[in-house]
Amino acid sequence: MRKVVVIGGGAAGLMAAYAAASEGAEVTLLERNEKLGKKIYITGKGRCNLTNDCPPDEFLGNVVHGGKFLTGAVWAFPPERMMELCERFSLPVKVERGNRVFPVSDHASDVTKMLERACLSAGVCIHLNEYVKEIGVLHSTMRDIVSDKATYSCHAVIIATGGLSYPSTGSTGDGLHFAKELGHKIVPCVPSLVGINCKGDFSKLQGVSLKNVCLFAKRGGKVIFSEQGEMLLTHYGISGPLVLTLSALINRLPLKEIELFIDFKPALDTETLNARLVRDLTERKNEQMKNVMRGLLPAALCIPVLNAANISPTKQANAVTREERAGLVKVLKNFPVEPVSLRSFSEAVVTSGGVDLKEVSPKTMESKLEKDVYFAGEVLDVDAFTGGFNLQIAFSTGWTAGRAAAHENGNLNE
Repeated sequence: MRKVVVIGGGAAGLMAAYAAASEGAEVTLLERNEKLGKKIYITGKGRCNLTNDCPPDEFLGNVVHGGKFLTGAVWAFPPERMMELCERFSLPVKVERGNRVFPVSDHASDVTKMLERACLSAGVCIHLNEYVKEIGVLHSTMRDIVSDKATYSCHAVIIATGGLSYPSTGSTGDGLHFAKELGHKIVPCVPSLVGINCKGDFSKLQGVSLKNVCLFAKRGGKVIFSEQGEMLLTHYGISGPLVLTLSALINRLPLKEIELFIDFKPALDTETLNARLVRDLTERKNEQMKNVMRGLLPAALCIPVLNAANISPTKQANAVTREERAGLVKVLKNFPVEPVSLRSFSEAVVTSGGVDLKEVSPKTMESKLEKDVYFAGEVLDVDAFTGGFNLQIAFSTGWTAGRAAAHENGNLNE
């Protein structure tokens, strides 16, 4: 019987352990925390958006880095199969807006419990509060995994320790260190699905929620991102759904080359918006502009927008010139925001970067450099947009790695 050690008891590790044990391997799972799935508990605001109910080709379209690499794993274990597994192990699920899948209970802890049930049913031996210190070299067909409590001899090891995001959950880069020690190249890690620090004082704008706006980004004068939806102004700059998506696309680019703009009225073209302004200025001709603008914007934004258009907030509406009105329309459609940096890993939903995919087999998740060493989940250089895609990547890669590790040379008996 093949002996497999899985390092990490998060989404990828639990799935890898279950898959390997289901294929007949003797599996030991080592988790450094006091409980399993610590990061799962905080996903989806504590509800756990565990996958996205869409076909594999659509799923792969939401992968930012590593889509080609993930193709086989996602087709082999797609969202549909994950949902079936949930039902099999007594976790009813529901589908919400954007095909996001949640447990019916709305408790993220139930997802972890389901994965634990699956592992225990397959005979996985789980060790908590156990920290792996070293992955030994391969001797004949076995290698030693050294923890702070014991040494385990195994035929295969699966590294599923996560990335660097939310380090408070135990994602402290252990797997990246192990991969380096084994000779792997690590693609530099950066935060993804995270807010953006911006230039200027945003303290008075904190908490302003913008709906049905368009956020767009330019690099070298070319639009590289344009999407309509919701965003949030914070004490440090910008966040919310649109910003998280944008961060995944620009986190490997020099931010000094990126220009950001907000279109507050994407439903109105320039001509229509100008006509709306003419009407407002006429109807409220004796009022100050900072008050007139409240018909178009949240109160906290009126003065910043007027300042950007070089119009005094105290200027009366009937004193605004045609040129000033044209400038105001332009600012409403192109309000500039200067990005300075991404927020830290402590706030990032996922890590972008990790073990170089060129050195990992996409069919088995096995290292091309070190026999019987496998990788799964966020430790790999793969990441996707929000909506359950990143957890499904963990499940698909975990499933693939676990099944392959259970067999000599990764040969599966289909």
